[in-house]
Amino acid sequence: MTKRATILGAGVSGLSAASFLAQKGWDVTILEKNSTLGGRARQFSAEGYVFDMGPSWYWMPDVFEQFYQKFNHTAADFYELKRLDPSYRVYWQDQSYSDIPASMEALEHLFESLEPGSSVQLKKFLKDAQYKYQVGMQDLVYKPSLKLTEFMDFRLLKGLFSMDLTNSFSNYIHRYFKHPKLRSLLEFPVLFLGAMPQDTPALYSLMNYADMALGTWYPMGGMHKFIEAFAQIAREQGVKIISDAEVTQLEKHAGKVLAAQDIQGNRYESDVFISSADYQHTEQHLLNGAANYSTSYWDKRVMAPSALLFYVGINKRVENLRHHNLFFDESLEEHGREIYKNPQWPTAPLFYLSAPSLTDPSVAPDGCENLFFLIPIAPNLQDDEATRDRYFEVLLERLKQLTGNDIKDHIVYKRSFSISNFKEDYHAFKGNAYGLANTLRQTAIFKPRIKNKHLSNFYYTGQLTVPGPGVPPSIISGEVVANYIHKTHQP
Repeated sequence: MTKRATILGAGVSGLSAASFLAQKGWDVTILEKNSTLGGRARQFSAEGYVFDMGPSWYWMPDVFEQFYQKFNHTAADFYELKRLDPSYRVYWQDQSYSDIPASMEALEHLFESLEPGSSVQLKKFLKDAQYKYQVGMQDLVYKPSLKLTEFMDFRLLKGLFSMDLTNSFSNYIHRYFKHPKLRSLLEFPVLFLGAMPQDTPALYSLMNYADMALGTWYPMGGMHKFIEAFAQIAREQGVKIISDAEVTQLEKHAGKVLAAQDIQGNRYESDVFISSADYQHTEQHLLNGAANYSTSYWDKRVMAPSALLFYVGINKRVENLRHHNLFFDESLEEHGREIYKNPQWPTAPLFYLSAPSLTDPSVAPDGCENLFFLIPIAPNLQDDEATRDRYFEVLLERLKQLTGNDIKDHIVYKRSFSISNFKEDYHAFKGNAYGLANTLRQTAIFKPRIKNKHLSNFYYTGQLTVPGPGVPPSIISGEVVANYIHKTHQP
């Protein structure tokens, strides 16, 4: 008899889990809160502009490709994937900038220009980072992390002891490089992991391998193209996807969830339920006494940052910008303290600007530009329109000073998105944008578990459980929970 699975949320992990379960013969239904699919990777259009709402960096193309191949597809079946060169531009505190080239030879030349002898160190550093990437992305992240014995084989133990789990990322970088720009450049990727470099395990130098060796890519048509691909694959496996169907109640009896009820009053019975929605929201608002973790547990979690986002359309072209631009012209240490140590709106924020229309003309009208601004901020701050407007003015002035682009009188569309929107649209705990910070105490078996300990048929997937935040880990998270469920509840 075919078993049924109901999944809460059509984000990356939900679509992934649904596809893998349906491929194994399950009858799968996804209930999505919003009207469009993708979770944080949704997309919207306005005034002829096409805006990706969240993820804008396409890293680890191998993880995407492995997913597609498991369903007899390749990325090329869905979109044209273009490698960016340079990968991105960094603006520094001395008002200069560096373009980070895609080729290793050019990258080594850049390092040498800043610190003689550093190209040799870069080769050593990336060789070690490659090993961590291969062990981490091929072995460690595919473990359900429900018990320590999962890691008790020789290859994994050998890998764990050489993965620098107890050494800080910052100390590790400083062993190899002296120049502050090189240190900042290598520390930048861990900001996506939600902690300062000194609080992140050196294991995550694997992100530098993903950045510099595997490259920065872009799917023509926008990042949402991979969501469209995932949804197509899910439907090819027979998955039913229902939007505007937020789950508001879970019916429980005798240690099991019997049914989910959506906001329209529709009832969905199932053998297994998976929450790809916010883990804390699911626990505290839907499970009513059957949660894995208490309110105090969640309050003690170290959260990754939230973000203040601006989606901006202008009626002119820009100069002196790349597709991805990092503005490190202010102090990373000070901004980091105002996120993690003394949470407050930043005094002098670093920020990120994406201009996808420089690569992809389809996302903006002719002669116009599509701009996406992001300021990392502490979660759970008081968020109001006056504050957003004040920071937008700061961004416009910094952009003008550093790049010569004065866009203030050329804005034809602007939309902001921040803490209150993350809470409203995704029920994001404290309005976080990136899930849990990847500190040592919140890695692998120390993350919230994929299985509910009170309910025999309830599971979790996504950025608040293993393996962690980001699009590639969320893809893997869906596969991990699907494989575990199929093994435990075989039809």
